Amino acid sequence: MKINGVSYRTIWTEGDLPEAVYTFDQRLLPFELKKAVLRTSEDAALAIEQMLVRGAPLIGATAAFGFYLAAREAPEGEAGWVYLQERAARLRQTRPTAVDLFHAIDLSVRATAPARAKADRIRLALQAALDFANASAEQCRQIGLHGLELIRAIAEKKPGQPVQILTHCNAGWLACIDFGTATAPIYAAHDLGIPVHVWVDETRPRNQGSKITAFELGQHGVPHTVIPDNAGGHLMQHGMVDLVLVGTDRTTRLGDVANKIGTYLKALAANDNGVPFYVGLPSSSLDFSLRDGLKEIPIEERSDAEVKYFWGMEDGQIRQVLTMPEESAAANYGFDVTPARLVTGLITERGICPASEEGILSLFPERGE
Repeated sequence: MKINGVSYRTIWTEGDLPEAVYTFDQRLLPFELKKAVLRTSEDAALAIEQMLVRGAPLIGATAAFGFYLAAREAPEGEAGWVYLQERAARLRQTRPTAVDLFHAIDLSVRATAPARAKADRIRLALQAALDFANASAEQCRQIGLHGLELIRAIAEKKPGQPVQILTHCNAGWLACIDFGTATAPIYAAHDLGIPVHVWVDETRPRNQGSKITAFELGQHGVPHTVIPDNAGGHLMQHGMVDLVLVGTDRTTRLGDVANKIGTYLKALAANDNGVPFYVGLPSSSLDFSLRDGLKEIPIEERSDAEVKYFWGMEDGQIRQVLTMPEESAAANYGFDVTPARLVTGLITERGICPASEEGILSLFPERGE
């Protein structure tokens, strides 16, 4: 995708055996576009923890490249393998909900396990990270093509009018490697000239919607309007939403969906108003080991400072402002779980299916163990 007319991916390297990995510091968007340089595995871990990078696929890719940087740091021989296991454990601890993180690290560990020499581990770890990133980008492109048909079908029923789409948080290309999950069908439709308009939830407390989704939609020229988080139900009641598209950080084999806090409320409103509610996800966000999302998906609890303080720009400076009594307690659950019964369908790289075990396995039969 493009920023100021220039094509980017969200994470990249330069050279054959790069000494560093590059990404964007998303905490500064939309006010400043700053390239961040990750030189060590700890840099990668902190980038994930501190939300310099965010979004399930990008978290996974950053972890995989972090493992590559660990391979560069590791000593030779068996001690190097022990070090890699320690760094893999550190990367796994960075954020608990997004399953792409664990899939990416597991892929890197399996890829490097046969190697005995440091040079071979470095080469294999880099290839594993590149493979994860490239596969993720292609999965998102395919999600866009499959989801496009949903938007096209709605557009045919209301010729000359934009398809009204509501999304929550940021499931765009900045959350992924390219294209996005929930936004991939939107970009595909827009690029084909199908008129669309996106209602963008601000997504408190970190405002990934108003800051990041709005930024990337604007850069791509997609018409959009930012709304307060609690306005979605009102819009649906008045027939102003044709389709809800969201992403996911982890989806169980039965179709329960963990996504940014507030997603469940959008699903309830959509269900009450007969608005289709679809989830875009690459297969790396499926967790076939879990069945009951409410009981089994770990929900990250983040610092209360994210609730108490708001970041914005004033007089050309990015500032932090206290927005509530400092002595008041604040709770900050990062995600909620939308039960499968409220999900109209899942849009994956292999097609669209019901949010059910039978539906998911119809697209991924090899995971039927």
